[in-house]
Order: sequence, then structure tokens, then C-alpha cells
Amino acid sequence: MKHIHKYLLNNLSSTFFPIFITLYAITSIIYLVKIASLTSIITMNGVEMLYLYFLNVPTILFYSLPVSFFVASIINIAKISTEYELIVINSFGFSPLKVVNNFIPVSLLMTISLFIISFILIPKASYNKDIFINKKQQEARFNIKPSEYGQKFGPWYMYVEAKKNNEYLNIILYQNEKSKNTFISAKKAVLINNGNTLSLKLFNGTSSIITTNLKLVEFSKMTINTQLPNPKQISTLKDIINYWLHTNRKDNLLFYFFISLIPISSILLYISLGYYNPRYQKNRSTVYAIAFLIIYIVILQKLSKTEDLNSMIYFPLFWIILSYIIYIIRVKKYF
Repeated sequence: MKHIHKYLLNNLSSTFFPIFITLYAITSIIYLVKIASLTSIITMNGVEMLYLYFLNVPTILFYSLPVSFFVASIINIAKISTEYELIVINSFGFSPLKVVNNFIPVSLLMTISLFIISFILIPKASYNKDIFINKKQQEARFNIKPSEYGQKFGPWYMYVEAKKNNEYLNIILYQNEKSKNTFISAKKAVLINNGNTLSLKLFNGTSSIITTNLKLVEFSKMTINTQLPNPKQISTLKDIINYWLHTNRKDNLLFYFFISLIPISSILLYISLGYYNPRYQKNRSTVYAIAFLIIYIVILQKLSKTEDLNSMIYFPLFWIILSYIIYIIRVKKYF
């Protein structure tokens, strides 16, 4: 039994890693394109882009691992069936259920790893990514260029004629609201960082407010503040729980939960879809694996949108029962 266990796991690893590496590479390319697109908003060098990529690694792993494991497990069983080795193992008294029991420890380990990645590592990486992007956007706000249109300071559009040292000369600000338009012009301005707040101090200018009439105000000094986003830090277990119990994240909570359960909840499907007699049946394991994976994802997407936490119990039970029914029809009836 020990030798069979080792043999089955060695075959699984030889099937899993090529699929995982390929899928990981494809997913990485997608995220690298997304990171590259951020350069239109913020300025990054190669090291910073690499840092941002590493912050996306937990998410890449989360999508790559369960899909690779699910497909590899079914293909692995089919591969052993093609070589008549499962039939030989079965002839020594090892039923299909005893064979699939060998995959329980590694499937459970995979599910636990996915729970750690999805519920701990992804939120922490997301926090660090928000901090990094906010910092770069803050730097971009300090990089106001003279004679360039379309630059913004909070809700204000701004135009600067010239810059001398840390002072902006001949600055114009414009804000469009529902019932009024506001124009501000000043001869000089200074941008100050106060931590989570950026302050624009204007000197010697006028403010024009246009509603049903025109109001003109002259000033010697005016300060406009804009609040910088401040993501909630995630450092304790309580922070993680609060992060996931937030109303806007309940759909993600369900999605991550169900994806993490794929390795262990689908364990009967590995033998049900991969086990076949090569003399009388055709190998359709890859088609079956992709089809059931699509069915699983479509169902969980619909459940995630309902934000019904009771489905965290009902759907895994439904999937296990469905897997057992398929096992009875396709495997137990013949082997």
C-alpha cells in the first residue's frame, strides 16, 4: 500500500507541475499587462514594477493552483488507466475508493493552502498594493507640470503657467458642480504635504463663483485641502475578519471559499472522470475536467452574487453528492 501511495503521488506531481507552470505563466502575463497599464497613471521603474508583481503573486497562485490540481488529478488517473495500471491495482484488491483515498492528504493540504492564500495573504497584499499606488499617486500630485492641461488637484482642474523652485506661478483652478462653477486664479501657489492631506496654498488672487449670478472675491491667501485615501491596515486576525465581513466583500468571501474547496470537495470526481477501461472506453478525461470546472465556476459565480452565507454549507454538500452519483454511474457499477 505504501508503494502504491508513493507511486500515485509521483505520477500526480509529474502531471501537476507542467500544467501549473503553464497556467501560472499565462496568468502572470495577464497581470504584468495590468501593471504596465498603470504606468499611464503613475510613474514606476523596473524595481517598483517587480515589487507590484510580487504583490500580485498570491492572487496568481490562488487562480492557478486549484485549476491545475483539479485538471492534473483527473488526467493523472486517466493516464494510469490508459497504461492498464489501475486495472492491475484493482485486481490486487484495491477498490477505486481506496485508490482515491491516497489523494485525500494532498487535496486537504492544497485546500488549506488556498484558504491561507485567499483569506490572509491576498488581503495583506491588497493593502500593500493600495499603499504603494496611493504613494505613487501622491508623488504624481506633486509633479505638476507647467503649461500642461488636464492636471487635477482633488476635484479641481488646474493649469500652471510656470514653476520656480517649489513655487507655482500664475495658477488657475476650475471646479464644476451641479449648481455652480468656480474659477480661482492666483499669482503664486505652494503645494504642502500634511501626511494624509495635500494642501495648496494660494497667494494674491481672485475667486469667481458663477451660479445664477456672479460673485467675485479677492484674497491675499487661500488654502485648498484634499484628503488622500488611507487604506485600512491589515495586521491582526481581527483586521482580517473585519475585512471579509465588510458588506462589499461578501461576494468575494463566497467566491474565495468555494474556489479553495475545489481540491477536497471534488476528490470523488478525480476517480469518477479519470477511471476508465482503455479496451472498451475512450479517454475523455481532459474534456470532462474542463467541463466540470466550468460548471463549478458558473454555479459559484451565481451563488457569490446572492451573498447568501448559507450556501457555504449547501453547495459543497451538493457538489460531493453529485460527485458520488457520477462515481456510482461511471465507476462503481463496472469496477
